[in-house]
Amino acid sequence: MKISVVIPVYNESATLEEILERVRAVELETEIILVDDGSSDGSRDLVRQLAADGHVMAVFHDENRGKGAALRSGIAVARGDVVLVQDADLEYDPQDYARLLEPIANGRADVVYGSRFAGGESHRVLYFWHAVGNRLLTQLSNIFSNLNLTDMEVCYKVFRREVIQSLNLREDRFGFEPEVTARLARYRTADGARLRIYEVGISYAGRTYEEGKKIGWRDGLRAVWCILRYNLWPD
Repeated sequence: MKISVVIPVYNESATLEEILERVRAVELETEIILVDDGSSDGSRDLVRQLAADGHVMAVFHDENRGKGAALRSGIAVARGDVVLVQDADLEYDPQDYARLLEPIANGRADVVYGSRFAGGESHRVLYFWHAVGNRLLTQLSNIFSNLNLTDMEVCYKVFRREVIQSLNLREDRFGFEPEVTARLARYRTADGARLRIYEVGISYAGRTYEEGKKIGWRDGLRAVWCILRYNLWPD
């Protein structure tokens, strides 16, 4: 099973090489896709250097468009059996890939979400109100999608490629998370069946705003709008 690892990059020159080393250290067949989203800190040149040997695919945006837009660009060119979303910072550990892929590899799942709130994995202790906000957004999403996720906003999401490439995704920024969740909840296969969505616990080493965290309260408000928009008025 070949894994397309899509990594959106925006001003991540301090961590990009290390996260790439961690992804490459995983003993899986991987296709790594770096999408530079208009970086201004040297990440763009670094992406170009990392892709020079032909073992990494590089996609470039001329201007910053947002995480969702970067993911759409990366997903569109993915060729693996499954697509896995990986942030370019060091908050999420590629050593969790085996755990994330297991339900799909065993034929039990079509989509797998990681969860920072399920299982007994290690977590860096950081912002209380971020955790509260994440849980509230997840609960609101669950109400409208009729799923029972514990962590809708998590980065680690894994999809069978044909599923994620068939979705008409629109959100450019962090609205990707509630939008893709709403669309997956409504997805039906050719025989009318719902997708088999699984969730597994992952480790998490969150970073502070001083260390480069980008999501803010405006993104939380946008997430609420996206939950309502894509669950109540899908198109």
